[in-house]
Amino acid sequence: MTEDRTEHDKRLVRDFISGHVHGVPVDDDEDLFAGGYVNSLFAVQLVMWVERTFGLRVEDRDLDFANFSSVNAIAAFVAERRIPAGGAVWTSN
Repeated sequence: MTEDRTEHDKRLVRDFISGHVHGVPVDDDEDLFAGGYVNSLFAVQLVMWVERTFGLRVEDRDLDFANFSSVNAIAAFVAERRIPAGGAVWTSN
């Protein structure tokens, strides 16, 4: 189940990023900032999107480019921070 959830999360992240890089293909491990695809303003939008989309609270200590630098990094951050509400089992939509 974890792999399905992670893949679902990655798909959501890919779709969001794709809209901001005008459909340019970006590998899951590719550094979004070093590659010049996005800037610091996008970082703020990305953090807000992660909070809203995944129901997470991004704390000050989490505001590290390493947590948001690639599709894989964002998915790993989400997986690490996600706390199941009431122990509910996740199902894809």
